Amino acid sequence: MLSDSEAVELLSFLSPSTRPDVKSYAVEYILGISGTSEGCSYLRSKADLLQAVFTLTSDPSIVIAKDCYHVLINLSADATLHQVLLSKLNIVPGLFRKLLDPEFPLSDKICTILANLTRHLKTCSQVFQVVQEEGGLAQLVEIFCTEGYNKMASLHYLGPVLSNLTQLPKARDYILDKDRCVVQRLLAFTQYQASVVRRGGVVGTLRNCCFDHGHHEWLLSDAVDILPFLLLPLAGPEELTDEENEGLPVDLQYLPEDKKREEDPDIRKMLLETLLLLTATKAGRQSLKQKQVYPIIRELHLWEKEESVGSACERLVQVLIGDEPEQGMENLLTVQIPKDVEEKLMEADAKEEQERQAHQKEEGEEEEEKEEESTGERE
Repeated sequence: MLSDSEAVELLSFLSPSTRPDVKSYAVEYILGISGTSEGCSYLRSKADLLQAVFTLTSDPSIVIAKDCYHVLINLSADATLHQVLLSKLNIVPGLFRKLLDPEFPLSDKICTILANLTRHLKTCSQVFQVVQEEGGLAQLVEIFCTEGYNKMASLHYLGPVLSNLTQLPKARDYILDKDRCVVQRLLAFTQYQASVVRRGGVVGTLRNCCFDHGHHEWLLSDAVDILPFLLLPLAGPEELTDEENEGLPVDLQYLPEDKKREEDPDIRKMLLETLLLLTATKAGRQSLKQKQVYPIIRELHLWEKEESVGSACERLVQVLIGDEPEQGMENLLTVQIPKDVEEKLMEADAKEEQERQAHQKEEGEEEEEKEEESTGERE
């Protein structure tokens, strides 16, 4: 890594007034460093270099600005740098304001940075506080739900941002506010075929919201009617009996022979987990049983090849066909779990989450490459 004197010299090349070609080489060097864990560890103590890079995200050269955003993406992927970015550099207010600009060409980079910074609960809370101060979650939802808001950016990674933010009770309260109709606007994106990242983000948001069991009856009522949006991606072309079809929500009755299921196993698993959360209360279990959820999950289980998704199917089926819990245990989300069992469940969840994020990152990188190719064609 650089010596102190070399770092000072490099910093002098990162001034906005530096000749563009020299500035570009300096940024490329920082970008290379930020791509390794050793480099991130080195840059953690170099707030002056990072501040210079953040300042250059507003450089007139789109190439230099883009490289600076890539540096921030690399740094934000390292949780040990989150406090440097959030507290010392205070990058979120500036990023959020640029995100609101419908003509800003690098908004997708901002979405990726925000998705990285909101993965962990502590930093998620910090980002949420800034978002609220800068205009609130309402603006993020509005941008996300407005097709073509930014002609130069897809904004798909706002999906994971919303999913991460709904780790927080205050964010869920906004999404689930009965007077705002926010959750209803998100439902259609469970079948958004143009982006697995956006679909997964919305399903993750809905799953998080379903941890609040007090809203289950409302979510399953005609006011929201969440069930068809969770079930349809899991349904295939298999023929059901007339009795089974007639008990299903109208949108799931007599599906065509070319009906395809959600292709991403992580999303299928999250959909099943969301349905399982809705069975936590007696009213939810009764609703899912009456709406003939079981035949859809039965056919999915027969078709499913992914072991973890198959296990999620089995857990849901056990609830749907099992006897009602004994008195005092009707709400499964309030039942006390023994500490040793809870620890094992948390370890399993953490492992699954790591695998899901690795898969999502791989999908996202492929999508980003396609978007950069199309951006290059536009330029």
